[in-house]
Amino acid sequence: MTLFKPFAALAFALVLAVPVQAAMPAQPTLKVTTLDGKTFDLAAQRGHWVIVNYWATWCVPCIKEMPDISHFVATHKNVRAIGLAYDDTAPADIRAFLAKHPVVYPVAQVPLDKPLKDFDEPRGLPTTYLIGPDGKVVQHQVGPVTAALLAQWIGGG
Repeated sequence: MTLFKPFAALAFALVLAVPVQAAMPAQPTLKVTTLDGKTFDLAAQRGHWVIVNYWATWCVPCIKEMPDISHFVATHKNVRAIGLAYDDTAPADIRAFLAKHPVVYPVAQVPLDKPLKDFDEPRGLPTTYLIGPDGKVVQHQVGPVTAALLAQWIGGG
């Protein structure tokens, strides 16, 4: 029994050493300035489905899913999206990237050292949240999404 006490103490100390992250609220807030200088406010989107998509210019699966998300938003009038470039790349370089990979939804930059208050930091990219018309998180996925998956989540939009 005494042999396990040092291990238990170490395990307890490790648990205390891990930073505690508050649980993401069920109804997160999000207010960001987009790369075109406009404000995107999640609260102003009530009544619509909103895709919140973290991505980066260097992320191949992100680049692959962007046309699907863009097309889905363009063809579903009750769906909005915000792209969050989780990237320390210069804003001008992100704009140049978007000129080559255009999307119909606004994009804001979220620098790695300034995470959003109400959203968990991505554990991988891409990371997508689907916010329901009531402003609550309905789905969360780490990894690419497709138009078919979005349609499944929303039920036709």
